[in-house]
Amino acid sequence: MTTVWVDAASGASGDMLLGALLGAGVPVEVLQQAVDAVSPEPVTLRPESVRRHALAATRCHVEVADSGRTPTHRTWREVRELLARAELAEPVRDLATRAFTRLAEAEARVHGTAVDDVHFHEVGALDAIADVVGVAAGFVHLGADEVVVSPVAVGSGTVTTSHGELSVPPPAVAELLRGVPSWAGPASAPATELCTPTGAALLTTVATAYGPQPAMGVEQVGVGAGGRNPEGHANVLRLFVGTAAGASRAAAPLVIETNVDDLDPRLWPQVVARLLAAGASDAWLTPIVMKKGRPAHTLHVLTSPAHADAVRLTVFRETTAIGMREHEVGKHALDREMVAVEVDGQPIAVKLARHDGVVLNAMPEFDDVVRAADATGRPVKAVLADAVAASRKYVD
Repeated sequence: MTTVWVDAASGASGDMLLGALLGAGVPVEVLQQAVDAVSPEPVTLRPESVRRHALAATRCHVEVADSGRTPTHRTWREVRELLARAELAEPVRDLATRAFTRLAEAEARVHGTAVDDVHFHEVGALDAIADVVGVAAGFVHLGADEVVVSPVAVGSGTVTTSHGELSVPPPAVAELLRGVPSWAGPASAPATELCTPTGAALLTTVATAYGPQPAMGVEQVGVGAGGRNPEGHANVLRLFVGTAAGASRAAAPLVIETNVDDLDPRLWPQVVARLLAAGASDAWLTPIVMKKGRPAHTLHVLTSPAHADAVRLTVFRETTAIGMREHEVGKHALDREMVAVEVDGQPIAVKLARHDGVVLNAMPEFDDVVRAADATGRPVKAVLADAVAASRKYVD
């Protein structure tokens, strides 16, 4: 039984949750694929290793075009249509839709308008849409059976919004946190907003209970950084992922396999992407020769039992397979962390792999390398070599 505890004692926002999910081991590709499926314009998630009041944390930058940075007054109807058209795994679509529904209902009550006509203002901008969809994909990937959220720090003082200056918590946050344990936050925290409407909507959507950390065997801790770094206060949100105490160890991961000889090979990259979005840990192909000398591929998918049903359905929907086999396997994985380096002024995400706290491998994300090469006009192989060299500083 997988348990997640969210420590929101310093507040919550969409980017803090994204950073915490990355720090807890969710691959950035899982979040990026979901964002790409929804956003009508390019949006890039860029992890960065930072410190917040002497604590190491992961900040997830959501980088959008200038048009996306301008607050867009999208209605709930328009956002819902974006989600409905997107090529998302159904659990991700459902979670993101429920989070936005909570936001729309809260805004409608605050402003006395119809839910479908609610204008999201700041929350309608592309970076906020990316926050909601990315966080939804991250929690689906974790496959948590229960999510316990601590009392939420909301802050104090005032905040400037599109509606003018408002007291903290602003009306939408207060509405979203009805019946949820909340407080002003640490005395050392600055007088400002600590929990955003997006953060409140996401926390109250994923939560199955509220309170202190439950009895659990913690296996991963993700620390997500907010944009500010005030003195005397660590502006972070922590995510604890593990096994509920008293529960049996999680079932062994599965490898699901099928042989396919009649699928257009141009479809395979999308098949693999859909499987990862459905919660698979990995997916790969092996070329084989079947009866009568027919060339074919074996599709292999590594997944947890929690995501097995979604993976099976994805295999049947996205390929021509009509059957599959599966077996349990043992798995040993190094702890992962995302950091960033710069090559010619272009940020490139780097995945670090640790054993007992020692970095053994540092590998640049190839998509970032290609993007940097396109931006600078240099050969991809040259940018990759520079990124590998810059990553060596992280290897112990």
